[in-house]
Amino acid sequence: MNDSPADDIAPQRLCAAADLAERGKAHTFEVLHHGEPVSAFALRFDGVVVGYLNRCAHVPVEMDWQPGEFLDSERRFIICSIHGAVYDPLDGRCVTGRCGRIGLTRLDVRQIDDEVYWYPSRDTRPAFED
Repeated sequence: MNDSPADDIAPQRLCAAADLAERGKAHTFEVLHHGEPVSAFALRFDGVVVGYLNRCAHVPVEMDWQPGEFLDSERRFIICSIHGAVYDPLDGRCVTGRCGRIGLTRLDVRQIDDEVYWYPSRDTRPAFED
C-alpha cells in the first residue's frame, strides 16, 4: 500500500482539537480508500491524536458500537463491536481477537495549534473534493 502524502491535496480540517476529549468520542468522517467510500475516525488517546479507517481487520465492517464510540468499557482499547477484535489505540496493531497479525489502517492525522487535520494519501483521499 502506498501511504505517502498526496501532494496535490491540501490537508483537510477535521475538527477543533477541543472536540476530541481524552479517551472520548471520536470524530468520524468519510474518505475514499482505493476509490471506495469508507468511514474513518480520529480520536485522542494518551494525549495523542490518532486516525484510522473504520474497518475491522477481520472483516471490513464498521467497528463503532454507537456513532463515534470505539473504545472498550475501560477506555483502554479500540474494540470491534461486531467481532470483538481488540486494537491498540496508539498504533492500531491487533492485541487480541479475530484480527490476526493485521492491524487497523492508520491515517495521517495531526493536531496543529487548536485544530485537527487529516493529510490525505495517494490511497486514501477526501470523499468530497472541492
